[in-house]
Amino acid sequence: MTRNSNNCRLILLRHAKSAWPDGVIDEERPLSDRGRKAAPVIGAYMAREKLIPDLALVSPARRARETWQLVHEALPDGVAERPAAGLYEVPADNILAVIQATEQNIRNLLLIGHNPGLEDLASLLMKDGDAGAVARIREKFPTAGLAVIDFEIGGWDAVAAGTGYLERFVTPRFLG
Repeated sequence: MTRNSNNCRLILLRHAKSAWPDGVIDEERPLSDRGRKAAPVIGAYMAREKLIPDLALVSPARRARETWQLVHEALPDGVAERPAAGLYEVPADNILAVIQATEQNIRNLLLIGHNPGLEDLASLLMKDGDAGAVARIREKFPTAGLAVIDFEIGGWDAVAAGTGYLERFVTPRFLG
């Protein structure tokens, strides 16, 4: 797919691996040591590959916020961010509604969220893409997995099932 002014790029990032401390509610679970190592790897990859979002929508869960903090450190200054309650423990259709409500001036959108919502969303949106990446994402969308889906549309309100092209799917294990 050729990138042009009518394209929108969606970057889906599942939070990095979380810990399971006793007595901590799900929304407040922190990253594990493995997660704290993986998130900067993905951030460095995003910076190196110029996968720079105009806006990052971040789940309110602590593990998603911590992932964003570590990824953000590798990105240039000026990336806008916003908490998005609509990304926590919701199905793909709810996440799609969050995407469709995104301002039209945003061309590169990053969502940091959870499974099964992100995995289901990626499968819903993909009509085509790199065959190896499509197979990997349909097998599993692991923690700190990063999917890049391109759309030939004028704005986010036009995103629908089967309208995206999976440009790439990477994981920290794949990168290192």
